[in-house]
Amino acid sequence: MRNVIRTVVVITLAVGLLAIFLRNADLGKVWASVTTARPDFLLLALALTCATFVVRAERWQYLLGPLGKTRFSNVFRTTVIGFAASAVLPARAGEVIRPYLLARREGLSATAAFATIIVERILDLVAVLLLMAAFLIVFDPGVAARDSNAFEAVRFGGLMMAPVAVGTLAVMFFMAGHPERLHAWVLKAEAILPARIAGMIARFAQTFAEGFAVVRSPARLVAAMAWSLVLWIAIAAGIWAVSVAFGIAMPFTGAWLMLAPLVVGVAVPTPGGVGGFHEAYRFGATGFFGADNDTAVGAAIVLHAISVGPVIVVGLLFIVQDGLKLGGMARGEI
Repeated sequence: MRNVIRTVVVITLAVGLLAIFLRNADLGKVWASVTTARPDFLLLALALTCATFVVRAERWQYLLGPLGKTRFSNVFRTTVIGFAASAVLPARAGEVIRPYLLARREGLSATAAFATIIVERILDLVAVLLLMAAFLIVFDPGVAARDSNAFEAVRFGGLMMAPVAVGTLAVMFFMAGHPERLHAWVLKAEAILPARIAGMIARFAQTFAEGFAVVRSPARLVAAMAWSLVLWIAIAAGIWAVSVAFGIAMPFTGAWLMLAPLVVGVAVPTPGGVGGFHEAYRFGATGFFGADNDTAVGAAIVLHAISVGPVIVVGLLFIVQDGLKLGGMARGEI
Protein backbone atom coordinates (compact mmCIF):
# COMPACT_ATOMS: atom_id res chain seq x y z
CA MET A 1 0.00 0.00 0.00
CA ARG A 2 2.83 2.39 0.87
CA ASN A 3 4.44 1.85 -2.55
CA VAL A 4 1.12 2.53 -4.28
CA ILE A 5 0.65 5.78 -2.36
CA ARG A 6 4.21 6.85 -3.14
CA THR A 7 3.72 6.11 -6.85
CA VAL A 8 0.48 8.11 -6.94
CA VAL A 9 2.14 11.07 -5.21
CA VAL A 10 5.12 11.00 -7.58
CA ILE A 11 2.93 10.79 -10.69
CA THR A 12 0.68 13.57 -9.41
CA LEU A 13 3.72 15.76 -8.72
CA ALA A 14 5.21 15.12 -12.17
CA VAL A 15 1.90 15.81 -13.94
CA GLY A 16 1.38 18.99 -11.94
CA LEU A 17 4.84 20.32 -12.77
CA LEU A 18 4.41 19.48 -16.46
CA ALA A 19 1.08 21.32 -16.44
CA ILE A 20 2.82 24.40 -15.01
CA PHE A 21 5.60 24.02 -17.57
CA LEU A 22 3.16 23.89 -20.51
CA ARG A 23 0.53 26.30 -19.21
CA ASN A 24 1.38 29.14 -21.62
CA ALA A 25 2.93 27.12 -24.42
CA ASP A 26 1.72 26.98 -28.01
CA LEU A 27 2.53 23.37 -28.90
CA GLY A 28 2.67 24.16 -32.61
CA LYS A 29 5.36 26.77 -32.05
CA VAL A 30 7.15 24.47 -29.63
CA TRP A 31 7.32 21.74 -32.28
CA ALA A 32 8.51 24.27 -34.87
CA SER A 33 11.38 25.30 -32.57
CA VAL A 34 12.37 21.66 -32.10
CA THR A 35 12.38 20.87 -35.83
CA THR A 36 14.48 23.94 -36.67
CA ALA A 37 17.08 23.47 -33.90
CA ARG A 38 20.67 23.19 -35.13
CA PRO A 39 21.68 19.50 -35.23
CA ASP A 40 25.42 20.23 -34.92
CA PHE A 41 25.01 21.84 -31.50
CA LEU A 42 22.58 19.11 -30.42
CA LEU A 43 25.19 16.47 -31.32
CA LEU A 44 27.77 18.47 -29.34
CA ALA A 45 25.43 18.46 -26.35
CA LEU A 46 24.97 14.70 -26.69
CA ALA A 47 28.75 14.13 -26.78
CA LEU A 48 29.25 16.36 -23.74
CA THR A 49 26.53 14.50 -21.83
CA CYS A 50 28.21 11.16 -22.52
CA ALA A 51 31.56 12.61 -21.43
CA THR A 52 30.13 13.74 -18.09
CA PHE A 53 29.55 10.13 -17.05
CA VAL A 54 33.19 9.31 -17.68
CA VAL A 55 34.14 12.28 -15.50
CA ARG A 56 31.64 11.21 -12.84
CA ALA A 57 33.18 7.74 -12.75
CA GLU A 58 36.73 9.14 -12.58
CA ARG A 59 35.76 11.40 -9.67
CA TRP A 60 33.98 8.62 -7.81
CA GLN A 61 36.93 6.28 -8.22
CA TYR A 62 39.14 9.01 -6.75
CA LEU A 63 36.78 9.44 -3.78
CA LEU A 64 36.79 5.68 -3.25
CA GLY A 65 40.60 5.53 -3.31
CA PRO A 66 41.11 5.60 0.49
CA LEU A 67 38.65 2.69 0.89
CA GLY A 68 40.48 0.32 -1.43
CA LYS A 69 41.45 -0.37 -5.03
CA THR A 70 38.67 -0.36 -7.61
CA ARG A 71 38.51 -1.11 -11.32
CA PHE A 72 37.37 1.76 -13.50
CA SER A 73 35.19 -0.54 -15.61
CA ASN A 74 33.15 -1.49 -12.53
CA VAL A 75 33.00 2.09 -11.28
CA PHE A 76 31.79 3.31 -14.68
CA ARG A 77 29.19 0.54 -15.09
CA THR A 78 27.71 1.05 -11.64
CA THR A 79 27.71 4.83 -12.15
CA VAL A 80 25.66 4.46 -15.33
CA ILE A 81 23.37 1.86 -13.75
CA GLY A 82 22.79 4.12 -10.76
CA PHE A 83 21.90 7.15 -12.85
CA ALA A 84 19.67 5.05 -15.10
CA ALA A 85 17.85 3.74 -12.03
CA SER A 86 17.41 7.28 -10.71
CA ALA A 87 15.97 8.31 -14.09
CA VAL A 88 13.25 5.67 -14.10
CA LEU A 89 12.66 5.05 -10.38
CA PRO A 90 11.40 7.59 -7.82
CA ALA A 91 13.32 9.10 -4.90
CA ARG A 92 16.70 8.94 -6.68
CA ALA A 93 16.97 5.23 -5.89
CA GLY A 94 20.16 4.95 -7.92
CA GLU A 95 22.08 6.87 -5.25
CA VAL A 96 21.65 3.87 -2.96
CA ILE A 97 21.86 1.19 -5.66
CA ARG A 98 25.22 2.15 -7.15
CA PRO A 99 27.36 2.17 -3.97
CA TYR A 100 25.80 -1.13 -2.92
CA LEU A 101 26.50 -2.71 -6.32
CA LEU A 102 30.07 -1.46 -6.43
CA ALA A 103 30.78 -2.51 -2.83
CA ARG A 104 29.56 -6.01 -3.61
CA ARG A 105 31.71 -6.27 -6.73
CA GLU A 106 34.88 -4.74 -5.30
CA GLY A 107 34.70 -6.07 -1.75
CA LEU A 108 34.26 -2.66 -0.13
CA SER A 109 32.08 -1.61 2.77
CA ALA A 110 28.67 -0.64 1.37
CA THR A 111 28.21 1.86 4.20
CA ALA A 112 31.52 3.60 3.51
CA ALA A 113 30.85 3.56 -0.24
CA PHE A 114 27.48 5.23 0.34
CA ALA A 115 29.24 7.95 2.35
CA THR A 116 31.25 8.84 -0.76
CA ILE A 117 27.93 9.58 -2.51
CA ILE A 118 27.22 12.13 0.22
CA VAL A 119 30.64 13.67 -0.45
CA GLU A 120 29.80 13.81 -4.16
CA ARG A 121 26.57 15.68 -3.54
CA ILE A 122 28.25 18.26 -1.32
CA LEU A 123 31.06 18.77 -3.85
CA ASP A 124 28.41 19.17 -6.55
CA LEU A 125 26.64 21.84 -4.52
CA VAL A 126 29.86 23.73 -3.87
CA ALA A 127 30.86 23.56 -7.55
CA VAL A 128 27.47 24.89 -8.71
CA LEU A 129 27.63 27.73 -6.17
CA LEU A 130 31.18 28.64 -7.26
CA LEU A 131 30.26 28.72 -10.94
CA MET A 132 27.14 30.77 -10.24
CA ALA A 133 29.17 33.24 -8.17
CA ALA A 134 31.83 33.45 -10.90
CA PHE A 135 29.21 34.34 -13.49
CA LEU A 136 27.53 36.99 -11.36
CA ILE A 137 30.75 38.61 -10.12
CA VAL A 138 33.10 38.31 -13.09
CA PHE A 139 31.17 37.69 -16.29
CA ASP A 140 27.81 39.44 -15.99
CA PRO A 141 27.15 41.40 -12.81
CA GLY A 142 24.20 43.17 -14.46
CA VAL A 143 22.02 40.08 -14.91
CA ALA A 144 19.62 41.29 -12.18
CA ALA A 145 18.37 43.99 -14.55
CA ARG A 146 16.76 41.39 -16.83
CA ASP A 147 14.39 39.82 -14.32
CA SER A 148 14.91 41.01 -10.78
CA ASN A 149 12.46 38.48 -9.31
CA ALA A 150 14.13 35.48 -10.94
CA PHE A 151 17.57 36.78 -10.03
CA GLU A 152 16.61 37.41 -6.39
CA ALA A 153 15.13 33.93 -6.10
CA VAL A 154 18.33 32.29 -7.36
CA ARG A 155 20.57 34.56 -5.29
CA PHE A 156 18.54 33.88 -2.14
CA GLY A 157 18.81 30.14 -2.74
CA GLY A 158 22.56 30.43 -3.24
CA LEU A 159 23.00 32.47 -0.06
CA MET A 160 20.96 29.91 1.89
CA MET A 161 22.82 26.88 0.55
CA ALA A 162 26.38 28.24 0.75
CA PRO A 163 26.67 28.02 4.58
CA VAL A 164 24.96 24.62 4.49
CA ALA A 165 27.57 23.31 2.05
CA VAL A 166 30.49 24.78 4.00
CA GLY A 167 29.10 23.51 7.31
CA THR A 168 28.58 20.02 5.92
CA LEU A 169 32.14 19.91 4.60
CA ALA A 170 33.37 20.94 8.05
CA VAL A 171 31.37 18.15 9.71
CA MET A 172 32.67 15.60 7.20
CA PHE A 173 36.23 16.82 7.79
CA PHE A 174 35.84 16.26 11.54
CA MET A 175 34.18 12.85 11.09
CA ALA A 176 36.85 11.72 8.63
CA GLY A 177 39.65 12.74 10.99
CA HIS A 178 38.11 11.24 14.12
CA PRO A 179 35.96 8.18 13.28
CA GLU A 180 36.94 6.55 16.56
CA ARG A 181 35.70 9.58 18.52
CA LEU A 182 32.38 9.41 16.69
CA HIS A 183 32.26 5.70 17.55
CA ALA A 184 32.81 6.50 21.23
CA TRP A 185 30.17 9.23 21.25
CA VAL A 186 27.54 7.02 19.67
CA LEU A 187 28.33 4.24 22.14
CA LYS A 188 27.02 6.57 24.83
CA ALA A 189 23.59 5.75 23.43
CA GLU A 190 23.86 2.64 25.62
CA ALA A 191 22.35 4.82 28.35
CA ILE A 192 19.01 4.80 26.55
CA LEU A 193 19.36 1.84 24.14
CA PRO A 194 20.22 -1.83 24.60
CA ALA A 195 23.98 -2.32 24.44
CA ARG A 196 23.77 -4.53 21.33
CA ILE A 197 21.78 -1.96 19.35
CA ALA A 198 24.00 0.91 20.53
CA GLY A 199 27.08 -1.05 19.45
CA MET A 200 25.61 -1.72 16.01
CA ILE A 201 24.81 1.98 15.55
CA ALA A 202 28.30 2.96 16.71
CA ARG A 203 29.98 0.56 14.27
CA PHE A 204 27.78 1.83 11.45
CA ALA A 205 28.63 5.46 12.28
CA GLN A 206 32.36 4.72 12.37
CA THR A 207 32.28 2.88 9.04
CA PHE A 208 30.19 5.67 7.51
CA ALA A 209 32.73 8.25 8.71
CA GLU A 210 35.52 6.26 7.06
CA GLY A 211 33.80 6.92 3.72
CA PHE A 212 34.64 10.60 4.20
CA ALA A 213 38.37 9.79 4.11
CA VAL A 214 39.01 11.91 1.02
CA VAL A 215 37.99 14.99 3.03
CA ARG A 216 40.71 14.25 5.61
CA SER A 217 43.50 15.41 3.30
CA PRO A 218 43.31 19.03 2.04
CA ALA A 219 45.23 18.04 -1.10
CA ARG A 220 42.80 15.22 -1.92
CA LEU A 221 39.84 17.48 -1.19
CA VAL A 222 41.17 20.13 -3.58
CA ALA A 223 41.69 17.47 -6.26
CA ALA A 224 38.15 16.16 -5.75
CA MET A 225 36.85 19.74 -6.01
CA ALA A 226 38.77 20.18 -9.27
CA TRP A 227 37.10 17.05 -10.69
CA SER A 228 33.74 18.51 -9.63
CA LEU A 229 34.39 21.80 -11.40
CA VAL A 230 35.39 19.95 -14.58
CA LEU A 231 32.19 17.90 -14.34
CA TRP A 232 29.87 20.88 -13.89
CA ILE A 233 31.56 22.99 -16.54
CA ALA A 234 30.97 20.08 -18.95
CA ILE A 235 27.32 19.84 -17.85
CA ALA A 236 26.94 23.59 -18.32
CA ALA A 237 28.53 23.33 -21.76
CA GLY A 238 25.82 20.85 -22.75
CA ILE A 239 23.14 23.27 -21.54
CA TRP A 240 24.76 26.07 -23.53
CA ALA A 241 24.99 23.92 -26.69
CA VAL A 242 21.28 23.08 -26.62
CA SER A 243 20.39 26.71 -25.93
CA VAL A 244 22.47 27.88 -28.90
CA ALA A 245 20.88 25.17 -31.06
CA PHE A 246 17.50 26.79 -30.32
CA GLY A 247 18.76 30.30 -30.99
CA ILE A 248 18.65 31.43 -27.35
CA ALA A 249 21.11 34.25 -26.69
CA MET A 250 22.96 32.58 -23.84
CA PRO A 251 26.72 33.14 -23.44
CA PHE A 252 28.84 30.11 -22.58
CA THR A 253 29.27 31.27 -18.99
CA GLY A 254 25.54 32.04 -18.82
CA ALA A 255 24.95 28.31 -18.54
CA TRP A 256 26.82 28.46 -15.22
CA LEU A 257 23.94 30.53 -13.87
CA MET A 258 21.42 28.10 -15.34
CA LEU A 259 22.88 25.31 -13.23
CA ALA A 260 21.32 26.73 -10.06
CA PRO A 261 17.62 26.45 -11.04
CA LEU A 262 18.25 23.14 -12.82
CA VAL A 263 19.81 21.58 -9.71
CA VAL A 264 16.70 22.61 -7.79
CA GLY A 265 14.45 21.21 -10.52
CA VAL A 266 16.26 17.86 -10.60
CA ALA A 267 16.01 17.63 -6.79
CA VAL A 268 12.22 17.25 -7.10
CA PRO A 269 11.62 13.50 -6.43
CA THR A 270 10.16 12.55 -9.79
CA PRO A 271 11.83 9.94 -12.03
CA GLY A 272 14.51 11.68 -14.06
CA GLY A 273 13.45 15.07 -12.71
CA VAL A 274 10.45 15.07 -15.08
CA GLY A 275 8.53 18.31 -14.72
CA GLY A 276 10.94 19.95 -12.29
CA PHE A 277 13.84 19.93 -14.78
CA HIS A 278 11.66 21.27 -17.58
CA GLU A 279 10.15 24.12 -15.59
CA ALA A 280 13.55 25.05 -14.12
CA TYR A 281 15.08 25.44 -17.58
CA ARG A 282 12.10 27.43 -18.89
CA PHE A 283 12.24 29.68 -15.82
CA GLY A 284 15.95 30.38 -16.27
CA ALA A 285 15.99 30.76 -20.05
CA THR A 286 13.06 33.18 -20.15
CA GLY A 287 13.93 35.03 -16.95
CA PHE A 288 17.69 35.44 -17.34
CA PHE A 289 18.19 35.48 -21.10
CA GLY A 290 14.90 36.73 -22.51
CA ALA A 291 14.13 33.54 -24.42
CA ASP A 292 10.74 33.19 -26.10
CA ASN A 293 8.56 30.93 -23.93
CA ASP A 294 7.75 28.43 -26.70
CA THR A 295 11.40 28.22 -27.70
CA ALA A 296 12.43 27.69 -24.08
CA VAL A 297 9.84 24.92 -23.71
CA GLY A 298 11.16 23.15 -26.80
CA ALA A 299 14.77 23.51 -25.64
CA ALA A 300 13.88 22.16 -22.18
CA ILE A 301 12.26 19.05 -23.67
CA VAL A 302 15.22 18.33 -25.94
CA LEU A 303 17.80 19.08 -23.22
CA HIS A 304 16.07 16.68 -20.85
CA ALA A 305 15.95 13.97 -23.51
CA ILE A 306 19.67 14.40 -24.19
CA SER A 307 20.46 14.45 -20.46
CA VAL A 308 18.63 11.26 -19.50
CA GLY A 309 18.11 9.35 -22.76
CA PRO A 310 21.65 7.99 -23.30
CA VAL A 311 22.17 6.98 -19.66
CA ILE A 312 18.81 5.18 -19.57
CA VAL A 313 19.60 3.21 -22.74
CA VAL A 314 23.16 2.26 -21.73
CA GLY A 315 22.19 1.72 -18.10
CA LEU A 316 19.37 -0.68 -18.98
CA LEU A 317 21.77 -2.53 -21.28
CA PHE A 318 24.23 -2.93 -18.41
CA ILE A 319 21.40 -4.05 -16.10
CA VAL A 320 20.40 -6.79 -18.56
CA GLN A 321 24.03 -7.85 -19.14
CA ASP A 322 24.61 -8.12 -15.38
CA GLY A 323 21.48 -10.18 -14.83
CA LEU A 324 19.82 -7.54 -12.67
CA LYS A 325 16.11 -6.75 -12.58
CA LEU A 326 14.81 -3.20 -12.38
CA GLY A 327 11.79 -4.23 -10.30
CA GLY A 328 14.01 -6.04 -7.83
CA MET A 329 16.34 -3.04 -7.63
CA ALA A 330 13.35 -0.85 -6.77
CA ARG A 331 12.52 -3.20 -3.88
CA GLY A 332 16.14 -3.34 -2.72
CA GLU A 333 16.64 -6.86 -4.08
CA ILE A 334 20.01 -6.45 -5.78
